[in-house]
Amino acid sequence: MEIIILTSVITPLLLLSGFCFGFCTPIDTITSTQFIKDPETLVSNGSAFKLGFFTPADSTNRYVGIWYGTPSLSTVIWVANRDKPLTDFSGIVTISEDGNLLVMNGQKVIVWSSNVSNAAPNSIAQLLDSGNLFLRDNSGRITWESIQHPSHSFLPKMKISTNTHTGEKVVLTSWKSPSDPSIGSFSAGINPLNIPQVFVWNGSHPYWRSGPWNGQIFIGVSEMNSVFLNGFQVVDDKEGTVYETFTLANSSIFLYYVLTPEGTVVKTYREFGKEKWQVAWKSNKVECDVYGTCGAFGICNSGNSPICNCLKGYKPNYMEEWSRGNWTSGCVRKTALQCERTNSSGQQGKIDGFFRLTSVKVPDFADWSLPLEDECRKQCFKNCSCIAYSYYSSIGCMSWSGNMIDSQKFTQGGADLYIRLAYSELVEKRDMKAIISVTIVIGTIAFGIFTYFSWRWRGKQTVKDKSKGILLSDRGDVCRIYNMNMHGGNANQVKLEEFSLLNLEKLATATNNFHEANMLGQGGFGPVYRGKLPGGQEIAVKRLSRASAQGLEEFMNEVVICKIQHRNLVRLLGCCIEGDEKLLIYEYMPNKSLDTFLFDPLKREFLDWRKRFSIIEGIGRGLLYLHRDSRLRIIHRDLKASNILLDEDLNAKISDFGMARIFGSNQDQANTMRVVGTYGYMSPEYAMEGRFSEKSDVFSFGVLLLEIVSGRKNTGHQYDEQYLSLLVYAWTLWCEHNIKELIDETIAEACFQEEISRCIHVGLLCVQESAKDRPSISTVLSMLSSEIAHVPPPKQPPFSESNQLRQKKCSSSQVTITVIQGR
Repeated sequence: MEIIILTSVITPLLLLSGFCFGFCTPIDTITSTQFIKDPETLVSNGSAFKLGFFTPADSTNRYVGIWYGTPSLSTVIWVANRDKPLTDFSGIVTISEDGNLLVMNGQKVIVWSSNVSNAAPNSIAQLLDSGNLFLRDNSGRITWESIQHPSHSFLPKMKISTNTHTGEKVVLTSWKSPSDPSIGSFSAGINPLNIPQVFVWNGSHPYWRSGPWNGQIFIGVSEMNSVFLNGFQVVDDKEGTVYETFTLANSSIFLYYVLTPEGTVVKTYREFGKEKWQVAWKSNKVECDVYGTCGAFGICNSGNSPICNCLKGYKPNYMEEWSRGNWTSGCVRKTALQCERTNSSGQQGKIDGFFRLTSVKVPDFADWSLPLEDECRKQCFKNCSCIAYSYYSSIGCMSWSGNMIDSQKFTQGGADLYIRLAYSELVEKRDMKAIISVTIVIGTIAFGIFTYFSWRWRGKQTVKDKSKGILLSDRGDVCRIYNMNMHGGNANQVKLEEFSLLNLEKLATATNNFHEANMLGQGGFGPVYRGKLPGGQEIAVKRLSRASAQGLEEFMNEVVICKIQHRNLVRLLGCCIEGDEKLLIYEYMPNKSLDTFLFDPLKREFLDWRKRFSIIEGIGRGLLYLHRDSRLRIIHRDLKASNILLDEDLNAKISDFGMARIFGSNQDQANTMRVVGTYGYMSPEYAMEGRFSEKSDVFSFGVLLLEIVSGRKNTGHQYDEQYLSLLVYAWTLWCEHNIKELIDETIAEACFQEEISRCIHVGLLCVQESAKDRPSISTVLSMLSSEIAHVPPPKQPPFSESNQLRQKKCSSSQVTITVIQGR
């Protein structure tokens, strides 16, 4: 009896579960017979996106839209019936008999249609994990796509475009308000004329502008760098259409742009496994970002008060308007140009010149041509109507002959703008009496200087530091470095290096007089500035601070060691020695240092595993060259993430050799009373006893390797109450057979697990407490490349947090990783 009752209960349940399996399973397609009704949804195969009915906040209307597969409706990225909302919950989405996608109300009235003339009967609509909804016929031909008809959001692989032949545009259009998805006042698209730029328009009037495209970035967006977007492109398809698109290689990041009802473009992202969306960038952060805030020939600087000023050589058009804060009337020239005076009256005068303004969002309406920088200047100078020019190496020559509008001063980025001025505007007028007085004083000083240098010339213009036994000769245009302590002090026999010597004035010009806006960073040696030489070459200038604890010895280290050429060492281009000034000139690294990417939650997305492994190998090859392959055997002593610079392709280059030491051919280690370096990267024998060797660098490399794999700093990051450093945390996870927990979630792809685990294993070998247990850097590289298949188990790294951790034993001490096949 009990069996009969139980069977009678279970059978309907099984039938019900079978019904739900057939009809309740999420679908990603719509047909004429398989449609969705409010409140049902369409779900993409990987559940990344949903299509369905929604009601905006503070509204009762219903709309059909696509949103990210999260509970928040603020992530709606596309809306179908924007201007014809449904007023109740009776709507359906289906395919019509002619093959079009339809949204209908309860009375079967069509409120929206894909409206394609070449649709075919029995078509289906499918929602993809890219957020694209497409319509295709039985042959697989796609007849309509939502990404070709965007609303207010810009997603990866989507295109906004302009056809230069027909004028047809694909643009983003804002909502009217957060509660009304109908088409608002603002639109965003690409203007391909002359040089492509992205615009936001308020109606037909420009509201925001990105500045020119240089092949990698828009130079009018100061926060952009060469990897601002992974795969960002502007493409001319040679058939009249210019489009902008972007792709993301890192699938663990959801990222898109939205045009708000206020006309601001907002970059929004969310990390995989997290529900919270974060804002990474906005187009309109300050008033200066609004197009033409300061009018024609005005320049906006959000750091000034008032924010608007006239460009040099210009004055307010209407002073009363400017005094009231109404700057849109712009500025007019104060003094006529020489070529204008010649044309109007035949009068001659001193020729015009150009005033350089650095880090500028260049004005709109630039004319474009291809000549080199010198030709660009000459071309503008010969043309009387040319009132300014700018040369950007990856763009070419930009010039202006009409109103210069929408200029903005940045603290970094942008381009140099050269404004044409009358001679009198370039040279300030001075009182004649003052000139006479200054002339007398200068004459006296000049005579004294001439006498001094005549005497000094016979001394071959040398600077000596006898305590260090070093001789620096700055004669002519070549810098020669000697070590007087070698080979009995015969300087002619021990010349170490010979390379370019740049004068201080040239470097001051290149860095805008070492302006703080050009400062890239500050180290123990002193500040580092970004500069540009007359030929357009970008450089980094390291200037020895007079207050620096580092001095001539560190300067000499940099000069001697950095002259060694290797693809994974930063290249030294020259030096400057004038008076108390000592400067070093390096190649410019556009992506700065590894730590700026690795420890930034957003920028970290650009370092996928293949790129991280390439960086690890690059650092290793650079160290191998220093330790074994160069003609000088060098111990770096300060290897850390901030001393690994990244070029435009994110290739690693070791920098900052001020703390380095050169070993003799038979020397394995040395001692010092002056322990220098960075806490967290120093080996225990060096930090505690002052002993350093190649194995000291190997320890630092191991710390770096674990940081690169985990995306976490060794120090300054509390993992939980127990583990106060990355080494402790990594060792504990190793002992618990839970090393996967250490891996940065942005690179935790299954296909790379074996290679990443090997890197962690090798990293732990490098940070073993005893120097003799650590492998050499050549062995490390062989382990990483799987040339050495059997990797021994690591021993405990140095702990300093507590005695309890000091005594922790690892039960997995015999675990090894063996790779049979080559990588």
